[in-house]
Amino acid sequence: MRWLAVTVSLLAAAGCENTNRNSPLASAPDLRIADAALSSGLPQTAIEVTRAILQADPRNTGALMRQGDALASMGSLDAAEECYQRVLAIDPHSGDGLRGLGRVYLAMGQTHDAETTFRKAIESAANDTAALNDLGITLDLQDRHDEAQAAYTAALTREPQMMAAKVNLGLSLALAGATDRALSILRPLASEPTADGRVRQDLAVALTLAGDESQAGKILSADLPQDKVSAALTGYAALKFSAK
Repeated sequence: MRWLAVTVSLLAAAGCENTNRNSPLASAPDLRIADAALSSGLPQTAIEVTRAILQADPRNTGALMRQGDALASMGSLDAAEECYQRVLAIDPHSGDGLRGLGRVYLAMGQTHDAETTFRKAIESAANDTAALNDLGITLDLQDRHDEAQAAYTAALTREPQMMAAKVNLGLSLALAGATDRALSILRPLASEPTADGRVRQDLAVALTLAGDESQAGKILSADLPQDKVSAALTGYAALKFSAK
């Protein structure tokens, strides 16, 4: 899932790797190991696994994708971009490759490049709800909220239960000044048993933009210490002025 809030921590870039003859994992590694490593928050392990796979099969797009995902999660954006570009050199219509590349551009702050890339993904597969959601994020970051909402709505038409698109639609409406509509979407989502702190924080943004900082603070207090609550509210209040 991908929410509108985008935070990037940059680490030293490393090249998209495909050679390491001394890797202890070079004996028939499996992409499932890389998947397990990524889901467990162990990107370096995923890189070691995919490096060994690519040693034997440099055009293995599954391994290139996972290596790109691992590098991106570590903040090595230039190296991740290289991996996704290699995927697209092999398969120019790869939805995974286009989404990965677009997300790297987004993390780099290159919103126009990200928009172009996500649109290519949607052209290749009109039902790519992840690309539609990512396109919406990109448009919101350019203050093109009406277009962003159309992208989220298109994603939800195809996948009505897509949580990320629902949350992003609510936040986009709040940023556009439609706080009543935003709250009607975000309140039920934040009250669901499976809701995490990001959904509650987005509800707090909408409440702040609606002028109810007291309630926003109470919601944030469930997940954050008081000093961070105050800092968050200050940041959310600044959005009120930039949204005008």
